[in-house]
Amino acid sequence: MTRSRLRGTGSALPANVVTNAELAERVDTSDEWIVERTGIRQRYIAEDGETTSTLAIAAARAALDDAGMEASEIDLIVLATATPDNTFPATATKVQHALGCNGCIAFDVAAVCSGFLYALATADSMLQSGMAKRALVIGAETFSRILDWEDRTTCVLFGDGAGAIVIERDDASSSDSADAAGIISTRLHADGAQHDLLYVDGGPSTTQTVGHLRMKGREVFRHAVVNLASVLHEVIEDTGISTDDIDWVVPHQANARILDATARKLGLPAEKIVVTVDQHANTSAASVPLALDTARRDGRIKDGDLVMLEAMGGGFTWGASLIRI
Repeated sequence: MTRSRLRGTGSALPANVVTNAELAERVDTSDEWIVERTGIRQRYIAEDGETTSTLAIAAARAALDDAGMEASEIDLIVLATATPDNTFPATATKVQHALGCNGCIAFDVAAVCSGFLYALATADSMLQSGMAKRALVIGAETFSRILDWEDRTTCVLFGDGAGAIVIERDDASSSDSADAAGIISTRLHADGAQHDLLYVDGGPSTTQTVGHLRMKGREVFRHAVVNLASVLHEVIEDTGISTDDIDWVVPHQANARILDATARKLGLPAEKIVVTVDQHANTSAASVPLALDTARRDGRIKDGDLVMLEAMGGGFTWGASLIRI
């Protein structure tokens, strides 16, 4: 069998950094309260002129540069976002046009914080089917645009940003073992019964407004730990590896306590978990590729490493993917 191999990563953040202390000037909160409950110390907030597409374009260009590829070599763009520039067209088409690869397949997927995992699985399937050879998979968000800044328990959790990867179908690979580079296994789930625990209270078809994010944090925490541990075990059982074989886990950066609890449930040491939530906060669909790019560029994640990606978001949706870098 062929595999979709990771060829490059990139990320982009808004220019505006907002620390907890600065946020406390406009919201009834404090640095101590935020750090104790979430581990977050700062986040990046998009300003005028910065949008989901501009961040996605910058991240895509960085990923292409890292891969040593031209945009003309890309024939598929899958962009995960819950905060598109417009209801339509897809934000992916804006990225396509800005990169100059008009004519390739380009569309968005919406699975909130799990969006990048859904986008990755979609792109991988399309590469495996032969529909495309090289893909840009992007997670990009401007969650600050849907936050209720009067809701101090949720607005402190989120930030804006984008991450992107380039994957390529490796026709030379015929091995399905965990030793071969590429995407080894992905598992995805959803549970619409949990809608009211994490959602946005608006939309074109219901209120004709954008709406604001609403979350019941305690319930989300409980489901996140159980669901993430479960899907990670699914991938482990599917591939026949053990947790000791995993070099790095790149989780959705929602909350430091969720990361700690999930690691304990799996028996994974803390030093194997890539943590960027303290610097970026929760960037929804952008958080996994943003953390992956950060860890590759600082030298933690290296070629040959076995890396587990995982995320859970509103809906609920959740998933995990095992990749040999």
